Amino acid sequence: MEQWRFLDTGTNSPAINMAIDEAVLTIHSKGLTRPSVRFYDWNPATVSIGYFQKAEKEIDLARVQERGLGFVRRATGGRTVLHDKELTYSVVVSEHHPLMPSGVTDAYRIISQGLLEGFRLLGMQADLMNPEAAKFAEPSSAACFDVPSSYELVVEGRKVAGSAQTRQKGVILQHGSILLDMDAELLFDIIRFPNERVRDRLLKSFYEKAVAINELRKQPVTLAEVKPAFREGFARGFAVELIDDVLTQEEWELAEQLAYEKYGNDEWNFRR
Repeated sequence: MEQWRFLDTGTNSPAINMAIDEAVLTIHSKGLTRPSVRFYDWNPATVSIGYFQKAEKEIDLARVQERGLGFVRRATGGRTVLHDKELTYSVVVSEHHPLMPSGVTDAYRIISQGLLEGFRLLGMQADLMNPEAAKFAEPSSAACFDVPSSYELVVEGRKVAGSAQTRQKGVILQHGSILLDMDAELLFDIIRFPNERVRDRLLKSFYEKAVAINELRKQPVTLAEVKPAFREGFARGFAVELIDDVLTQEEWELAEQLAYEKYGNDEWNFRR
């Protein structure tokens, strides 16, 4: 059985979290490391926006600061995410790995199998969003969980995990959020809307489209309980063995450089 790395890098700042993802991708592109699955979380709770979003147009940055939230732009696409009570994952693997299809949507399907197995191990019946249905699902706000994309995870039609993907240097990076609990009020407090009436209407709609794990379970689960389920889920989904590992010295040095020069820099975060 093929062996992949399992990295649990714990709690880090927004800039370091995004920098580690890119550093792991870059070092893997040089053929120096195996494919990896990484788990991490955030301090402070953080608003992340997709690469193509316009920060000042879509986000109330003063409100982000007032609420004590972090802020960072991802290298991946997609919409606004509030990283708070969640398990965040990332997968880094070569585009040419035998497991990975060439198409972005098909790669989502493969990686989402790991998420699907994780939900099953928690005793939950999740499904992959049908690509045909996803074509007609229109987002009504800048929030990521407003609408599921092809092969994202849904429970009873409501999105329970959101993911985004980029391909650089011949490597796939997909990362995403698995919600344990959801503070939609806080999320909608920092997204810009034309007026309060529109905000309230879209917030009500959002609750019908998104859901967190602990809203669906009679017995709530903690992050410590969720991690083993999704670690095993990814191992089963990819049919690989996940071996405990840590970041190499080269990965750490590059991550610290990227955090300083890019992800912690206003020029990157507010570039649009």
